[in-house]
Amino acid sequence: MNFSEVFKLSNQLCKFSPDGKYLASCVQYRLVVREVNSLQILRLYTCLDQVQHVEWSADSLFILCAMYKRGLVQVWSLEQPEWHCRIDEGSAGLVASCWSPDGRHVLNTTEFHLRVTVWSLCTKSVSYIKYPKACPQGITFSRDGRYLALAERRDCKDYVSIFVCSDWQLLRHFDTDTQDLAGIEWAPNGCVLAAWDTCLEYKVLLYSLDGRLLAAYCAYEWSLGIKAVAWSPSSQFLAVGSYDGKVRILNHVTWKVLTEFGHPAAVSDPRVVSRAPEQHRGAGCGDAGSPVTVAKVTDVSWDTLPVAWFSCPHSHRVQSSISPAPRVHPRAAPAVRACPPALSSGRSRQPALSTGARAGGLCVPRAHPRAAPALSGPVRQR
Repeated sequence: MNFSEVFKLSNQLCKFSPDGKYLASCVQYRLVVREVNSLQILRLYTCLDQVQHVEWSADSLFILCAMYKRGLVQVWSLEQPEWHCRIDEGSAGLVASCWSPDGRHVLNTTEFHLRVTVWSLCTKSVSYIKYPKACPQGITFSRDGRYLALAERRDCKDYVSIFVCSDWQLLRHFDTDTQDLAGIEWAPNGCVLAAWDTCLEYKVLLYSLDGRLLAAYCAYEWSLGIKAVAWSPSSQFLAVGSYDGKVRILNHVTWKVLTEFGHPAAVSDPRVVSRAPEQHRGAGCGDAGSPVTVAKVTDVSWDTLPVAWFSCPHSHRVQSSISPAPRVHPRAAPAVRACPPALSSGRSRQPALSTGARAGGLCVPRAHPRAAPALSGPVRQR
């Protein structure tokens, strides 16, 4: 393994482009873009203030730099260094900024979550979406990039609004049977929207695109509820991680529990592979008699195979297959014991798909990079 020289970095702002060709890093108010192969500096941009957030567009042609303290967003073009865009939210402030799937619109969330402002880089138009809810996963795009689902809070009640990303028109608006909506997540096929309640109440709701309630699931009551939710890449399974240290897998046909995985304090099942902490070296794939101390589930994600990954503090990751490994008769067991072929090695690896919304296709036809943005100067709020 070869190591490069050390580069300066601020606030851990370092992002690879979606196409994997470039690396963007921020040092205070400077944005540095390097080529991944040679690590040579390709572009150097100077922002108006210290950058708090950086994000690539889906086509890797533009870079967004957000300065929350000043309520500013600057957009830079990789192919046209002389072009740039400045978005000023003014007195409304700024707490979050992100790209739309087409890479030609910027979504800004103002302070106190009063509204979401959609800025177009091509037509200079501005759209406003009111009543966004302040929750960790309140905005999610469908994988094909056609729809936006937004969690809202109006008159002390939770709602979900679905917008068409091509013109940002409202498609559906419906209320949710939740006390305090904690998050929403599209299925990869874009047909089902999962919504879950706060940790004080265990409730998962499944809605169709037209707002119909397909199913509701509750594992138990009078205890802390849901901690993490993740769809499988095929949209056939929904993994729900709970505060009781268990992950429950729901199927997409009946929305009932297909299987349940425990996450005990000591892992002794030979079908489970985990990486031991430093104080328990040697525990892993081969020896089931040496338990590994782990903590509760903090995150759930899916691999490309029907395998769920459960994350917990102190760099532990546990892998479990949906279908248990077949038992081998003792008389037919080999002389040298080996790891089950369905499981990976003792070292943990990152899953192919993480939780969260993934941007899909383009909502706006992408023009030539030199003719895509119509802005020639700063964008000002009307």
